Amino acid sequence: MLTFLGSSPAFCDRHSRRSFLQVGATAIGGLTIADLLRADTLNGGSRRPKSLISICLPGGPSHMDMFDLKPDAPAEFRGDFRPIDTVVPGLEICEHFSNLAKIADKFSVVRSISDFSNEHTTKQADSGWPEKSLKEMGGRPGMGAIASKMLGPIGDCPVTAVTMGGHTSPGFLGQSLKDFSSDSSARNSLRLSMAETRLNDRKQLLDGLDRFRRDSDNSGAMAALDRFTKDAIDVVTSPRFADALDSSKEPESSRRRYDNGDNNTRQNNMKFLTARRLVEAGVRVVSFTWGGWDTHQGNFTSLKRQLPMLDLGLSALIYDLEERGLMQDTIIIMSGEFGRTPRINQMAGRDHWPGAGSVFVAGGGLKMGRAIGTTDRLGAKPDQNPVHLQQVYSEVVRKLGIDVDTAQLRDPVGRPQYLFDHRDPIADLS
Repeated sequence: MLTFLGSSPAFCDRHSRRSFLQVGATAIGGLTIADLLRADTLNGGSRRPKSLISICLPGGPSHMDMFDLKPDAPAEFRGDFRPIDTVVPGLEICEHFSNLAKIADKFSVVRSISDFSNEHTTKQADSGWPEKSLKEMGGRPGMGAIASKMLGPIGDCPVTAVTMGGHTSPGFLGQSLKDFSSDSSARNSLRLSMAETRLNDRKQLLDGLDRFRRDSDNSGAMAALDRFTKDAIDVVTSPRFADALDSSKEPESSRRRYDNGDNNTRQNNMKFLTARRLVEAGVRVVSFTWGGWDTHQGNFTSLKRQLPMLDLGLSALIYDLEERGLMQDTIIIMSGEFGRTPRINQMAGRDHWPGAGSVFVAGGGLKMGRAIGTTDRLGAKPDQNPVHLQQVYSEVVRKLGIDVDTAQLRDPVGRPQYLFDHRDPIADLS
């Protein structure tokens, strides 16, 4: 068996986010083979089924320094950045978002999220739920696992959901619905593995799977394999899917849109480009982490470096999807773990603040050019139109084609579970 490991920055709780891709007989079930090639239930529609790009900002981004600035607050609250106007009257964002300001009519910001949990985990950005919910059963499933279970892949694309970073979880749905996880080192090693073990020999692969089936115990490992197992090799031999994972195959003129010449920017923003390529190839859900936002100290120094990079990559993604006619069929959601404290601490940082935060959304038929909700004059708590985080995720899942008011999943003990507890529509978004 081959295992590929990658790491992401550690946060103040000293936990690191690790991703892995395992290739081998026992790992094949972990690549969500059980549902990779399920027939697309939405193929009869007049448009292609919708895809989702889910962006997690790990560590907790400062809402007051991005989309909810308070220029009239006392100095110990308002911080170093000033707001700038956008093309949408009344919608102001951070001065370091100059590219996004020009296309504010193509996204909306929910500024009054009221129910973040104070936890260093990507679970909330992946699922809309805190980590503790049904933790004893594996936790709540993320967006990719929900799509794999309830919708399946689009057309002939071999996978439903891809994660770049390994931060997503299938929760109580089990490993057969785990997102396909890949990064550049994994792809390179995967190609070597294919060459060395002749994975393109379908008969050899199927013989190996048959032996694995005979030798496996009754632990439930085989639950990840079903009648589509014989086509599992398509995951690694699908030229279109493999090409989509390799952003170096994008024309230089396109790649420059995401790149300002800085190596750090290039490395980070290729995730946006790869996400677009995967959506274009038919992947239904693409998830990735971007940056590190646990700014207990040097908040403004860190954000002054990160925000222009994020501005470039996110705006380039929107431009790119728009030009290719994919914006109406692609939803973007960008969220973090919580907001940051309104009051700046003695180390020029902001600490954890679950009482308020913002979520960015774009595309997919949602209403754009909206600033939804407000916080009080210090950015401490919502004071107009408070919104539950799950309401935003409910809107996204509705646009994917799932009726969240009726859809349920069975947990491991057979109990029906709604996808979200808070499902009321957001009038300014839906």
